[in-house]
Amino acid sequence: MNLFFETLKRTLQSSEVFEARMQKMQEDIQRYHELEKSPELAEFLELKKIVTTPAFKENKTRLLKRKYKDTEECQKTERYEELRKRSDIKLYLEAEQSADFQNFLRFRESADYGKLRDPQAVKESPELQNYARIDKLPIYKNYLKVSQSADLKHLRALEAELATEDFQKRNAFWKDPKRWYLTEDAQKEARYNELAASDDIRFFLSMKKEDIEKAEIFKPVWEDNMDDKNNWKPGFGFAAPLKDGYSFANERQAYNGGKNTIAAVGRLDIETREEPTTALAWDEKRGFIEKTFDYSSDVVNTREAFTMNEGLIMVKVRSQGNGVHALYLSQGKQKPLINLYYYNGRTHSVGIVTDRMNKQTKLTGVLRSKYHIYSLRWTKTELIWYVNNLEIMRVKNPLNDEKLFLVAQSSLPKNVTAGEGKLKVAWVKAFTLNK
Repeated sequence: MNLFFETLKRTLQSSEVFEARMQKMQEDIQRYHELEKSPELAEFLELKKIVTTPAFKENKTRLLKRKYKDTEECQKTERYEELRKRSDIKLYLEAEQSADFQNFLRFRESADYGKLRDPQAVKESPELQNYARIDKLPIYKNYLKVSQSADLKHLRALEAELATEDFQKRNAFWKDPKRWYLTEDAQKEARYNELAASDDIRFFLSMKKEDIEKAEIFKPVWEDNMDDKNNWKPGFGFAAPLKDGYSFANERQAYNGGKNTIAAVGRLDIETREEPTTALAWDEKRGFIEKTFDYSSDVVNTREAFTMNEGLIMVKVRSQGNGVHALYLSQGKQKPLINLYYYNGRTHSVGIVTDRMNKQTKLTGVLRSKYHIYSLRWTKTELIWYVNNLEIMRVKNPLNDEKLFLVAQSSLPKNVTAGEGKLKVAWVKAFTLNK
């Protein structure tokens, strides 16, 4: 989206919609830049680097889908139980737990063990008789065989490992089907999803960088909400020593030195009133004369407050009643002159007049009773006019870096119906290229 103009949409938006969109997008840009610096966005972007990697996703899938039986912990636990249940090892472990058998083992290591080869000694000693009985039992032979086996060593190693805190934690982790949600990575993903679902992050991601850059081609340099009448001085802005603010003898109104200009917040009205007014007038045959006119009006300019020679200027304006009403850029001379808003008593138009060019475009579908936003985009190569969102006219730039200022004017030439009227300017916004 282009934040100021949608030149591809050939439908004129209402001024209310267009102005609301401009305001909304300015607010969006400000919000975007505030979020750029926020710790939440920084956290989100750091988490994004982690949770969107193939390695992260693969690990999550592994933890969610891996079956406990496929883990090393399960296999070691099952191998341990399998060895403990094997008959020869089970018998060995029973012998290991038997007090009599342990006594026999200690006896076997003593010097008295040789007495078992003396039948008379055995016959005379019940204790030796018991040891002789054990010495011949299969459990003893099994014990001797198992005690030297690799399987027993493996069992002992597994038993020691399974008793460690680390193994028990790992085993409990893999046995839990919700194991993923116990991990630090799961917490990171949950925080990432929480941030991604927030209004601020969703808004930030919805904004396109190229749209922001387009909107910021221009930066504000001057804005007038009509709260300071001093921005507008009476007259055409003629340079000294020329006289300024005079009227023309061939018109019906006298320019009244700013007395017919009313300024307030959101309102600059130039009123054409039916009232006899005596003023200095220019007559092509007689020069400057004093003349009494039937009507009074005004012409005011921003020569002291604002000038421009490139960038973007936007004005919200309308007119009512009789007369010619105009808002244009001038150098205090007849040429060059760039009409931003011009109503000749019958039709609206925009255009430009220079020594080398005179091009005007009539506007259709513009209701004079409603405010519209008239804009001029002024580059080194082109001049482009808009009404609200719609491009109206485009010409190659014929100017030579002249600095122009705004002139607002209402008049009653002889060729229009006489009567009262108003030029109403709500605001002016000017922008320069953001270099």
